[in-house]
Amino acid sequence: MRTAYSVETVRNAERELMARLPEGALMQRAAAGLAAACADLLGRVYGSRVVALVGSGDNGGDALYAGARLARRGAGVTAVLLAPERTHAAGLAALRRAGGRVARAGEGEALVEGADLVLDGIVGIGGKGGLRPEAVPLAAAAGRSRGAVVAVDLPSGVDADTGEVHGVAVQADLTVTFGTHKPGLLIDPAREYAGSVRLVDIGLELPAEPELEALQHRDVARLLPVPRAESDKYRRGVVGIAAGSARYPGAAVLAVSGALRGGAGAVRYVGPAGDAVIARFPETLVSDQGPKHAGRVQAWVVGPGAGDDAATVAEVLAADVPVLIDADGLRLADAEVVRGRRAPTLMTPHAGEAAALLGVDRGEVEDGRLAAVRELARRYGATVLLKGSTTLVADSGGGAVRVNPTGTAWLATAGSGDVLSGLGGSLLAAGLSAVDAGSAGAYLHGLAGRLAADGAPVGAHDVADAVPGAWRNVVG
Repeated sequence: MRTAYSVETVRNAERELMARLPEGALMQRAAAGLAAACADLLGRVYGSRVVALVGSGDNGGDALYAGARLARRGAGVTAVLLAPERTHAAGLAALRRAGGRVARAGEGEALVEGADLVLDGIVGIGGKGGLRPEAVPLAAAAGRSRGAVVAVDLPSGVDADTGEVHGVAVQADLTVTFGTHKPGLLIDPAREYAGSVRLVDIGLELPAEPELEALQHRDVARLLPVPRAESDKYRRGVVGIAAGSARYPGAAVLAVSGALRGGAGAVRYVGPAGDAVIARFPETLVSDQGPKHAGRVQAWVVGPGAGDDAATVAEVLAADVPVLIDADGLRLADAEVVRGRRAPTLMTPHAGEAAALLGVDRGEVEDGRLAAVRELARRYGATVLLKGSTTLVADSGGGAVRVNPTGTAWLATAGSGDVLSGLGGSLLAAGLSAVDAGSAGAYLHGLAGRLAADGAPVGAHDVADAVPGAWRNVVG
């Protein structure tokens, strides 16, 4: 599992470690890892042209010391100083001893555009509010450079804690981060500026609970339900799907398609699209008597394609089993009822739906995804899965937010979310907690999207069909 910690936590861990180490040792560890990553990226260090963009903080010092190491291996290294009077003195001296050159910010743009590698040490993880005006032309020049751009710890101009980007930021090809990932490296929009991320262990001792968690294959494999010899379809869990309408029967079919592949032993469907569901999935248990009379279920999914059927949503929410609310169900659900539920609730909005629930503009959600998912979870007393370019899962009780690493832009297709809702509901019925069902469901869904697309457009039904392959990929 990859984890990310807040700036405050990282700073505290750095202070504790520095108190036990000789002066400057921690920065030397970081610089050694940074220089090694740059050398790997360059391939041939000798004769290469390296430009370090150096601000006044410790990231500038890291860049200077790494530049010194590259200069000793024969690279031509030039440091562009954005704040000469506040530059890390020892790092600058090391660069000069190694044969590196120094330039002022006004000379930097031409140097950056002609470099083989640009080191972004403008702003550290404590930077807030975007780049200062004098740094903006250099960030833009880095974007035009023909060389690789390597960010030191975090691309300058992005917020380490929130993933927000205010104005211009450095677009890196590689980010070399120290000690731990920072939330902004895992959450859009900042994630898009980070490029590939390489973690350098510098010996930090961090708390057990991080700010963010990103599950990996082995973590998901441990969560997925596996039938035992004594299992039957009811012991494996039954998921109820209350979805679809005369206008949107396909939403019901797609939600059922996801549910059938999510680990539960049986799927009950309730709604007006029973004929369409049975035609596509004859194994589904179909009822037209409403959720109360559908038979025993271990979890419900409600909302995909429901139109204005508020009565069905209310009936499902009254059930004392876990409920996943998606799509129209999010609009129709009574907030007080959701907050008052004793059984787990998993809400799965996209950014537009989240904005409507919070009463803000969609852009505010997209620019501040971490704050939005936490606020929704707090406000509704529910687990919230915020879909999007980076899918986040937050629990109402706080704790680490899960970020899904497997998504693909090809999943931005009609009905894809219906498949996810069925998949997540099936995992709830199989016994997973709301956080684990949302996280594992998003992971499998994203991986299935990748497998189905393989670089080409796909439909939601293709994603559902690829879920078994994604499951085998995870557990294999």
